[in-house]
Parts: sequence; structure tokens; C-alpha cells
Amino acid sequence: MEQTIIFTDTIGVDDQYKPQPSLALIPDWYKKTESYIGGEKKPAGDANTTATVKRCMPVFDAFTSGYLLITNVDIYVSKKENLEGKTEDWYEWANQGAITFHSREQIPLHPKVTTTFVPKWMNPWGIKTPPGYSTLFVPPFHRELPFSALPAIVDTDKYNPPVNIPFVLTDPKFEGLIPAGTPIVQVIPFKRDGWVSKFGTEKDFKEQMGLTSKLRSRFFDSYKNQFRSSKEYK
Repeated sequence: MEQTIIFTDTIGVDDQYKPQPSLALIPDWYKKTESYIGGEKKPAGDANTTATVKRCMPVFDAFTSGYLLITNVDIYVSKKENLEGKTEDWYEWANQGAITFHSREQIPLHPKVTTTFVPKWMNPWGIKTPPGYSTLFVPPFHRELPFSALPAIVDTDKYNPPVNIPFVLTDPKFEGLIPAGTPIVQVIPFKRDGWVSKFGTEKDFKEQMGLTSKLRSRFFDSYKNQFRSSKEYK
């Protein structure tokens, strides 16, 4: 059954910077990758094929899942010395209050936080999901970006104002422009279910072995054609 996620603009964002299905912003590295090594669709001579990551549906499904929130203004990152003579990241942007900051004391032991202040994207979009559905906020999958959002889950069926997004620089030495239109975070709605874990039995093992044999019965696109279910985000 098709569900609806609602993005509500709270500041008046230009249309070109609205949230988009992740499929609409396929990363350049993926577009440029050939489907087969050397452009030849053939066995590789070792019971494998010449297929590249471009034929891997689990990777494709990961970076095309959900929606992308993107920067709606240019951000420029540089380094400046504070009053104590310590070099800190310095953020500048054109307008619309793109970034605010948490103090380090609010995230004192996080393994990725090393700066005095933690920058936070001021997301202009309220997100609402149907009853029983939450939203996972993660760094955009399989994309080379100079920053990384700190992942979070919000019950957006009950709380739908804008959720702001703390982040860290992936390269502490980074300086330069983060242009408007850059993906900030991948937004993936999911249904809340209760789960119980257990360990598989001999029956489960035999089932897995049978599925592995079925997967290996074809050289090309076996997982895609025999097991994959389509996912749609419009």
C-alpha cells in the first residue's frame, strides 16, 4: 500500500532546493561507472562475472531509498583563530540562517565530535508521516561529501515541525564552498514494528543454502531478477 510523506516549507525555499526522491540525485561516480569491467558482459573465468558495483542492487537500493534534503544556500567553510589563539572552523552563508551551533558540552563524548562547537543544519522542512511511521535521518549513502550528519530517528507521525541536523566535517582540514543543492541528509520513512531476535535452526541454514544455490544459478543480475522487490519513493 502506498503511503504519503509530507514536506512543509517553513521559510519559503526556492523550488530548485526542495526535498527530492533520492533516485533523482544519483551520484556522479555511479553514473560514470561501467556496468561491466572493460564494458564486456561475460563470465570472468573464475565462476564470477565482470559485473561491477553498478549491477549491485543492494547498493542501488541504499542510495536511492527515501528522500534527500539539500542545502538551499551556499555555505563557505574556512579556518580562523579564536581569542585563545586556537584555530576553529568558520562558517559563512548568504542568508536564511542556514547553520546554528551546539556547544561541545552538549555532546561531550561523541567519538566524531572534536571541535569546540558542533554545527547544525537548520532544516526548513517539517516532515509528517502516517500514523505508526517514523523517519530515519542518515548521511546520504555512498556519496562523497565534506561533512557527515549525525544519524537520528524522529517519530514524525507525532512530531512534524522541522528537525535540525547536527553534523561534523569528514575532513577536519576542509576549507571551501558547499554549494546550494548539496545533499545534507537522507530521509527514510519506516514503519515502527516490535521485533524479537532469535538464532536460526538447521532448517533455516538449509533454506539459506538453497537460496545461495539459486542465486549462483545465473551469471547476470541474479539477485535483481529472482529476489529483489522494487521500492518506490515519489
